[in-house]
Amino acid sequence: MKHSLEPLLTLAGILLMAFLSVLLLPTPALGLQLAQNLVQRFHLLDLTQLYIILYCLWFLLLGTVEFFVVRFIWKRWLAA
Repeated sequence: MKHSLEPLLTLAGILLMAFLSVLLLPTPALGLQLAQNLVQRFHLLDLTQLYIILYCLWFLLLGTVEFFVVRFIWKRWLAA
């Protein structure tokens, strides 16, 4: 019998794996000229704010990819 919080715990585990992957995989590096253009285009205060946004987007992207990969592996080979 499934516990009612099992999907939530599964999602939390996948997000934790994504967080660990983000720490292990480097964030895409922007050149100084491109970074300054993005700061001006999006009216950000400084490069730090740009890189915080970039880090958050990188985390969400990796979390989404890992969610679908783990879900595919689970459904394909591990689910009964």
